[in-house]
Amino acid sequence: MAIGATIHTFTGQLADVDRGVYDDLALRVARHASETNAFMLTRVLAYCLEFAEGIAFSDGIASTDEPAVLVRDPTGRVTSWIEVGAPDSARLHYGAKLADRAVVYTHRDPAKVVAAWQGKPLHRAEDLVVRSFGPGFVDAATSAIERRNTITVSVTEGHLYLELNGRTFDAPIIETRARP
Repeated sequence: MAIGATIHTFTGQLADVDRGVYDDLALRVARHASETNAFMLTRVLAYCLEFAEGIAFSDGIASTDEPAVLVRDPTGRVTSWIEVGAPDSARLHYGAKLADRAVVYTHRDPAKVVAAWQGKPLHRAEDLVVRSFGPGFVDAATSAIERRNTITVSVTEGHLYLELNGRTFDAPIIETRARP
């Protein structure tokens, strides 16, 4: 854990009807002083929406060669490279070559995130998806974040329903292709 990090806990349930994934959540998330609540919440949502055996948060800012979230198979090989925010194309290119799949979750305008990669090498760019949420969703939900959080994440028909500390939020999950 980085010096100056604030620990947040998220306990609750995950019900991803679209993927048939259901589990209890007990997450400890270190938020570095330079990390916004919007980035942290997007990281937590990426973890939930990509939940699979072997999923883990990386060391975050302290780790320059890993994404915010990753999935490893039982041998330790990275199978999913999950970036958060607006990663540069070189980092994403590396991750897409290393893992079976790469995906980006962003709390920013996905069109601007994708535009920054145009004309730059991007391994399997046609397979790369950027996922975002309806306008204002992340900003509204961050107002409910505390140090200890109860959370319920539900997904059905491409729509995200979030209950965070007794407040409810919902938004479509928007998918943008890196390159058509």
